[in-house]
Amino acid sequence: MSQKIKSISVVTARIVLGLIFLIFGLNYFLQFLPMPPQSGPAESFTTGLFHSGYFFPFLKALEVLMGIALLAGLLVPLVLVILMPVTVNILLFHLFLTDSVIMSVVILGLHLYLAWGYRDYYTPLFTTNGLARV
Repeated sequence: MSQKIKSISVVTARIVLGLIFLIFGLNYFLQFLPMPPQSGPAESFTTGLFHSGYFFPFLKALEVLMGIALLAGLLVPLVLVILMPVTVNILLFHLFLTDSVIMSVVILGLHLYLAWGYRDYYTPLFTTNGLARV
């Protein structure tokens, strides 16, 4: 794949992932998209998190801020690290508690593709040189 096509695909993936996190984060606060009804374990899990009082406001504010950062192309490698636990939990929630995993697989795919596109930033994290000095 040529460098220009790779660059365009990475930017496109970054924008799409940024839009996903921005839109769904803002939806929590502005409620412009209807939320599908939940039942069973998914409803119990979500209700418990809502009753904590802090979890969803924190999570959704984080999604909004990180979505904006992705759209602006700011600190993308750091944003991807911060959002990876969110992405994994989105996948696990849908995998174990709902019947629909398609969107969560798309989010994970975009996230992994971007991580691969920015892999040069992560290589120092996987070296053992610093362990000898500790």
